[in-house]
Amino acid sequence: MAQPVELKCVLCGASYAPGEVEYTCPVCGLDGTLDVLYDYEEAARTMTKESLAGRERSLWRYEEILPVVDKGSIPHLAVGWTPLYECPAVAEEYGVREFRVKDDGRNPTGSLKDRASAVGVARAIDINQRTVACASTGNAASSLSGFAAVGGIRSFIFVPEKAPVAKVTQLLVYGATVVLVKGDYADAFNLATAAINKYGWYNRNCAINPYLVEGKKTCALEIAEQTGWDLPDRVFISVGDGCCIGGLYKGFADLLRMSLISRMPKIVGVQARGAKPIYEAFKSKAERVTFGPADTVADSISVGAPRNWAKALRAVRESEGDMVTVSDEEILSAIPELARKTGVFGEPAGAAAFAGFRKMAGEGLLGRGERVAVVVTGNGLKDIENARKSVGVPMLVEPTIEDFSGQLERSGFPC
Repeated sequence: MAQPVELKCVLCGASYAPGEVEYTCPVCGLDGTLDVLYDYEEAARTMTKESLAGRERSLWRYEEILPVVDKGSIPHLAVGWTPLYECPAVAEEYGVREFRVKDDGRNPTGSLKDRASAVGVARAIDINQRTVACASTGNAASSLSGFAAVGGIRSFIFVPEKAPVAKVTQLLVYGATVVLVKGDYADAFNLATAAINKYGWYNRNCAINPYLVEGKKTCALEIAEQTGWDLPDRVFISVGDGCCIGGLYKGFADLLRMSLISRMPKIVGVQARGAKPIYEAFKSKAERVTFGPADTVADSISVGAPRNWAKALRAVRESEGDMVTVSDEEILSAIPELARKTGVFGEPAGAAAFAGFRKMAGEGLLGRGERVAVVVTGNGLKDIENARKSVGVPMLVEPTIEDFSGQLERSGFPC
């Protein structure tokens, strides 16, 4: 396993030794998120294209650039190496050369957040922390509760009162102490931060703890490997707090440092129209993000006060990417279309990335020669209520062939 050699602030560039600080830059405060950096020359000696081919199919295959010292700290749940499907019919329909979809809803608790929690819990155990806590709109919470359970440590989860029932139930099943906060994600985040500071718990919030993004970056590492190191031209991903898109950038950046790839894909962030502070900052060329309201069916990205905005803006700007917003109606219509055309059932936030791709393609903003990948960050079973809004109702019949046939004929279905 790897020991980082440096922590570097993304805002002021200040450098710290590992252990000197654990979370954010003391100069820049909570906004000063840190990059975890390694001896990339040394890592490249053993993490080669050839050596990777024979390793276990989980995120731990990238151990040279993951911040866990003791392999015994790693929870036993298998995380990562989720499928990347090629879908030629979608590429043809939307006028691009190639379309792929990365189904991260296949992780143990159903979302990309498992990558972060696997690393976060291992890191907590590494440094002898027995209680972890976080604020979440749902998926990070589910993820943390699962990995804390198998890691044998306690978890406290702060979620908005309106979090989907399925996600809250998942937390309780895993044995987490669940705190429903009257308010939105910002309120839950603030209370979680206060509790963590008061009781000395390990902080799993990705925007605060730089080691968590190291787990999320493995999504990018897998995309590189699964495309045979021939990267897509663009990668679409939904954006809430900014951690997942920041992780994609970090993964591709690490591969560039190790000369495993020669270029970075353009990263496209997709925000819901009702929760778009990072989009607004990007489009206005602002240096900082102005917090605002959040109101969208995509609860996982319903964030008006994104804490990892600095890494999100860097990801889009330095990759020469873009940002796009989609309405709730566009998100909901993307859920069944994505499922029917790719086989991937995504929750609203996961389908939002596809909705963003579809919108840009429809507006002629993608070239016919472009190769595209879309990351679906969460499984559709996470939020059945909104999935049901996107589809029709089932046929209700008497248990007779006559009633069934009559309804079938009246409905206009071809027999």
